[in-house]
Amino acid sequence: MLKVGFTSLGCNKNLVDTEVMMGLLAEAGFKIVEEEKSADILIVNTCGFIDEAKEESINAVLELARYKEEGNCKALIVAGCLAQRYKDELLKEMPEIDGIIGTGEIDKIVQVVRDAAAGMRPELVTDREFIYDHTLPRWQSTPPYTAYVKIAEGCDNRCSYCAIPGIRGGYRSRPKESILQEVNDLVRRGVKEVILIAQDTTRYGTDIYGRYALTELIQEIASLPVHWIRILYAYPTRITDDLIQIIRGEPKVCKYLDMPIQHVDKDIIKAMNRQGDREEIMKLINRLRKEVPGITLRTTLIVGFPGETEAQFQNLLEFVREAKFDRLGVFTYSREESTPAGMLANQVPEEVKIKRRDIIMREQQKISLQKNRQKIGSTILVMVEGISADNPEIYVGRSDADAPEIDGLVYFSGPALNPGDIVQVKITDASEYDLIGEV
Repeated sequence: MLKVGFTSLGCNKNLVDTEVMMGLLAEAGFKIVEEEKSADILIVNTCGFIDEAKEESINAVLELARYKEEGNCKALIVAGCLAQRYKDELLKEMPEIDGIIGTGEIDKIVQVVRDAAAGMRPELVTDREFIYDHTLPRWQSTPPYTAYVKIAEGCDNRCSYCAIPGIRGGYRSRPKESILQEVNDLVRRGVKEVILIAQDTTRYGTDIYGRYALTELIQEIASLPVHWIRILYAYPTRITDDLIQIIRGEPKVCKYLDMPIQHVDKDIIKAMNRQGDREEIMKLINRLRKEVPGITLRTTLIVGFPGETEAQFQNLLEFVREAKFDRLGVFTYSREESTPAGMLANQVPEEVKIKRRDIIMREQQKISLQKNRQKIGSTILVMVEGISADNPEIYVGRSDADAPEIDGLVYFSGPALNPGDIVQVKITDASEYDLIGEV
């Protein structure tokens, strides 16, 4: 029995692809292992979104290649976005690679692994229309109480800086029946938190139902025995009245919304080929906070977009101070070939981009600390994740205001608890990103 080890890089959408590939291989009789040194086959599911992610992917391939000498590795396979985008370059420049499979071929991973193990150098990067469904096996790599569910694949937004449509193809919603069956299967396995993901969750259903159908989907998921439903990657101008109402009124839906904004200066937004402006976005934020009391709002921004002036950056910084997001991340603009923005001449120097990112993040730290301190004395629901690595007497968990990996944590004391338990925690202290409390 051949042993297969995986490294999954990039976003949680990529992680779902990794879990499907692991499920297919396990079903075919391969053994999935965590220890890279013991694996006969190593697979890297790469990210190719921005320069930093591409560099991380290349470094991971080179790092794993050493197990051909130091371990049992007989073949190293590169999958995912980097493979889809740079197949020819990877095969030419990296002899360490023994096989390559793109984003639209993950259902064929078993054959690719067999061919690579047999000494062939398979390359399968053709289709971009594939999307997994509930009939495919899935090896869950997240904790047993939480799982991501990809409700759609690809993107039609065509933001001028983004290469995703070229990598993942056009927007393709999964039928509700398939999603509901998958969620039902996950719940039977012990999943309590379902996190809905796509490049744009708010567009869900427009291609197959002719209408925005995210709210209908959430209503049906809420009828299943799940505890938390979390929504990520909502496009701001597609947040409908119905969506706001279900976030407010359905107890199982986390009062949490991730809506990447990227920028608020009208000229930058136009150059990004995005919709909305500062006034519209601020109006939406105020409405969300009014209609969904206590809602946690998360966003991401891009600084250093081509042509961004100091005045335009200051406009963005002032917006951050005004909006006071609960959670905020900042990317420096990454120049991507084959994108309209990548061909613009007025690129911003890297040191300026980094400086602008750091300025916003320092501002956000102050906002986050202020907001967290306001929670001292309150009692919140927390999902137990385990024991703190620093103190065996302290538990660590997440509130419904915290998405896995990207948001803060809650550290607390209490009686004997198990991962996945949901408990009431009284907050006694706070830092910029984390909370401290007791059951």
